[in-house]
Amino acid sequence: MSVITQAMILAAGKGTRLRPLTLETPKPLVEVGGQPLIVWHIQALQAAGITDITINVSWLADKLMDTLGDGSQYGVTLHWSVEDDEPLETAGGIFQALQMGKLRDEPFILVNSDVWTTYDFAQLQNYELSADQRAHLLLIDNPEHNDGGDFAINNGLASENPVGDADKYTFAGISVMSPRLVDGLVTGQPAALAPLLKQAMIKFQITAEVIKDNWIDVGTPERLEQVNDFINSKGADNHYGA
Repeated sequence: MSVITQAMILAAGKGTRLRPLTLETPKPLVEVGGQPLIVWHIQALQAAGITDITINVSWLADKLMDTLGDGSQYGVTLHWSVEDDEPLETAGGIFQALQMGKLRDEPFILVNSDVWTTYDFAQLQNYELSADQRAHLLLIDNPEHNDGGDFAINNGLASENPVGDADKYTFAGISVMSPRLVDGLVTGQPAALAPLLKQAMIKFQITAEVIKDNWIDVGTPERLEQVNDFINSKGADNHYGA
């Protein structure tokens, strides 16, 4: 059984919905529960034994790199994939990190930096993608801001359209990803992840599971307040498996 030893955190967005907070502070550095949002992910990955972490950056990149450094203060090694002022979007960012050698050509855990969760990443460390599989997605029950959901699950396979009475769920922004998903992209050209996932779903190459852990998309001031209230009520030490 192969063990996943690397992760990538997507952190190149401009955080426009959180302005004015993000005019001078990159969204991953916005404080949640007394520390930058992205640090929660770094600590959770480190606790799960994932210590090789690639982060793509664009907007206010220097502030992110200056704050987090090489990752040694968190017990991890950080690899920085720096994009131009106009970010490459999700898939384009992954492709550049692979092309630059910042991300090894093997499966990795992919995390959106703008979500907060109590999910234990150790549950993914031993996940093994089959030869034809391109990704394994974590889905959650639909929050109010996405009540229509993103994907359904049919016999363990993710699909854009549910079969029969199957429910649709929201993508949690956490997955195990194969580098093969972004094969064929063009260096330096922006590319979104969703179209690639949907193409692979048609070929039955994407699996998924529903998780029940606490999860919040910290995309607006209201949801930032919501996650801070949750942490303050539970205590920050309860982040893992709360």
